[in-house]
Amino acid sequence: MSNRQTRTKKSTPFWAFLIFLFIQVYVFNSLFRPPSQPLKSAGKCSNGLVYVYELPPMFNSDFLTNCHDLDPWHSRCNAVSNGGFGPSAAAALSHLIGDNLSTAWYWTDMFSGELIYHNRILNHPCRTLAPESASAFYIPFYAGIAVGKYLFTNYTSIQRDFHCGEILKWVQNQPPWRRSNGSDHFIMLGRMTWDFRRSNDDDWGSSFVNMPLIKRIRRLTVERDPWDTRELGVPYPTGFHPNSRSEIDEWQRFIYTYTRPKLFTFVGGRRPLKNDFRSILFDHCMNESSYCKLVDCSNNKCSDGTPDVLEAFLSSNFCLQPRGDAYTRRSTFDCMLAGSIPVFFWKRSIWNQYNLFLGEDPSEFSVLIDRKTVRNGTSVRKVLENYSFMEISRLRDKVISLIPKFVYSLNEGDYEDAFSVAIDGVMKSFKD
Repeated sequence: MSNRQTRTKKSTPFWAFLIFLFIQVYVFNSLFRPPSQPLKSAGKCSNGLVYVYELPPMFNSDFLTNCHDLDPWHSRCNAVSNGGFGPSAAAALSHLIGDNLSTAWYWTDMFSGELIYHNRILNHPCRTLAPESASAFYIPFYAGIAVGKYLFTNYTSIQRDFHCGEILKWVQNQPPWRRSNGSDHFIMLGRMTWDFRRSNDDDWGSSFVNMPLIKRIRRLTVERDPWDTRELGVPYPTGFHPNSRSEIDEWQRFIYTYTRPKLFTFVGGRRPLKNDFRSILFDHCMNESSYCKLVDCSNNKCSDGTPDVLEAFLSSNFCLQPRGDAYTRRSTFDCMLAGSIPVFFWKRSIWNQYNLFLGEDPSEFSVLIDRKTVRNGTSVRKVLENYSFMEISRLRDKVISLIPKFVYSLNEGDYEDAFSVAIDGVMKSFKD
């Protein structure tokens, strides 16, 4: 439980508030100023060159061609369209954020990372077409899409593992693999690592990560196993895909000055599980409607995108981020993208997950509340009310400053986005 729960609410003298506000406005431009020099330089590829395998279509492009068959309930064609960014959301969001800002927004699926990474790496400045000159090798296998088709219905373990087993058979016969035994290869897994860690035939998911050959490959995944040193946690894709640093700056200025009438928000739904923690937060938010903005996402109401989610995060100082089916949530990045401060209830939802992108100390940009105390009656509202104006501003400033490193740009741009940070991190790890 946060030690702030036992603290009395601070009051700020009026003159101190004015001085603080003046300083905030004065330093804003320098806080979010673009890099003084372009990122691309002669030393851009100092960590080596990357070679991208051209795989048989069954491992990537065939899934896009047959996008209507990727889900037993509805088409996934929108989700895998536009290089993984999805359809434009400009028309739906322009009333909320304006025409200029809305052009950078898309209805991006949370599991579309494999497409985004594949399309971006094909145009990476350090890509080489000569495998003999490469120091790293990328495998553009759409593992999450391949496995996702078989997760929710009565498919056998053989069916769930088929594509994963076949890609390993294919790659181990390639000359670069034979030279290094796969130690300089990497892959992007668009789903949480737990979807690839089935230990028994009757359990959930695929056994991809438990296959011997994959253990030699460095893996980028939206939720990593904290004890697996071959995995790097990367941000979930959000719907914001700027094309330049100037678009990032414009968005940061917009959310920095946005009026936030609500103390906190909860975007989620009740689940038919006994003592479900998300249901507890749902009810708490509903009962504290004067302080909390609630967006009911029960029955997948928010899965295809809705302006209500962005509006809720923009209007609130804090956003509640309980764990869901896994410890992490794409909602965390949606929340931070809107300048709202995430509130976690499980350390594993953020600690030791995205250090390369967010830093090693989540307390600099988030709040942690012990879920056990909430179950025992502690009011989330009262905990958050104990944060002073200055403390909220400090946390929000940090959240906003992190945005460039956790969003995915449309293309290679004039700043380091999540993709650039991830690839640089992998390349450096191979060099080290």
